[in-house]
Amino acid sequence: MPGLVRGVARTAVIAGTATAVSNRVSRRQANRWAQQDQYASAEPQQYAAPPPAAMTDEKLAHLKELGELRAAGVLTEAEFEAQKAQILAA
Repeated sequence: MPGLVRGVARTAVIAGTATAVSNRVSRRQANRWAQQDQYASAEPQQYAAPPPAAMTDEKLAHLKELGELRAAGVLTEAEFEAQKAQILAA
């Protein structure tokens, strides 16, 4: 009988220790998840968009020239749009 009581006591101690460790791990994990949720729910910082690049006088002159060529019928609408896109992309 004393061996049985000792076995039950040992089992109780092991079970109690395992429960305490498990609870501690669960709390730590819950805290980590809460911190991650806090960081994830924070709004990202808003940055102002950079100002658009100013069109140089050279670009404006070239676009006006292209417009005149299109109006005169030298350039088709597709050619004009392609050249305009190329100028604006530069």
